[in-house]
Amino acid sequence: MAPTQAALYRELSDDLHLSWSERELPERERTKHVHRLHPYLGKFVPQLVEALLGRYVRAGGRVLDPFAGSGTTLVQCLESGYDAVGIDVAAFNCLLMRVKTARYDLQRLEADLRHALGRAGRSRRRPRGYVEEWFARPAAAELLHFRSLVDEYEHGDVLRVVLARAARSARLTAHFDLEFPRVPQRDPYWCHKHRRQCAPVQEAGKFLNRYLLDTLDRIEEFERVRVAGRAADVVHGDSAEVALEGAFDAILTSPPYPGLIDYHEQHRYAYELLELDDRRDRELGAAARGTSLGAIEGYVDGIARVLSVQSQLLEPEAPVIIVVNDRRDLYPEILERSSLTLVDRLERHVNRRTGRRAGEYFESILVCVRET
Repeated sequence: MAPTQAALYRELSDDLHLSWSERELPERERTKHVHRLHPYLGKFVPQLVEALLGRYVRAGGRVLDPFAGSGTTLVQCLESGYDAVGIDVAAFNCLLMRVKTARYDLQRLEADLRHALGRAGRSRRRPRGYVEEWFARPAAAELLHFRSLVDEYEHGDVLRVVLARAARSARLTAHFDLEFPRVPQRDPYWCHKHRRQCAPVQEAGKFLNRYLLDTLDRIEEFERVRVAGRAADVVHGDSAEVALEGAFDAILTSPPYPGLIDYHEQHRYAYELLELDDRRDRELGAAARGTSLGAIEGYVDGIARVLSVQSQLLEPEAPVIIVVNDRRDLYPEILERSSLTLVDRLERHVNRRTGRRAGEYFESILVCVRET
């Protein structure tokens, strides 16, 4: 019999509360305000970032995340009263972070989004590539029509994120298989999510309408809780090569895991619809590279180079905080190559969103300092 969550948590360090049950931290809190502007696999919860900032980083400091992903660290820094810089090699990630962290004139934003809401239509442009393969013809026509509008608006980037979110939901895939669809689902199927016969999505308009309004609500909600005078900068580039100015009071990051998620493929619909810069060959840990000895060595070298380069920007004794599931025991070597010394290690249990746990999942929080 699997241990209860209460029993699991008693075995973890009580020095800092890092593990939350579903009852303590329901999904609506883990995905509050702009954290849910678009689904993103592999992100950590903002409450963990909040706890680590409060424990290890001086109040009002400047924080760097060199593997910024969907921007969880940046958003939580703004809510907790810190400045932040996030770097990522993936163009979609940077688009998402910019939209989450930007400051808005809410009246003008609402005017743009509501105006776009009233311009439903279908493009006559023939879909190609991924769009032709993964969307029913009516859905593709609606998405392409909306894509043709976004450049007309001041808040075009917000509309691009709405478009990507709607495209994710409108694909020809089973409702229960939105995260890892393998082939288009064109026929009716038994839906494990709804426990009934379902049919593939044929239209995208309802998702565009729903997410336009939801995005407005979430940005307005975040505007109410973010701290005035704090800013986040987003840098699109390779973190081992990006040159930043100024010093930082901490690095707080959750690097990609090797061979676990295809970070480009999960947002392929966005790359093709939005014609984003494709740098998938430079994404560390991509599942497409596998877990061969060569792939693992490339991962270790890549992570170490980033941490080595960016930790040189830290103030003396400032922490490097890394959240990772190191089941391959790679981080002792990574830290050594990066000239980082481990000073604290905390363990947390990661709660499954559905409550179904096929084996328990844990993360380590590695707190390091740069060797002098």
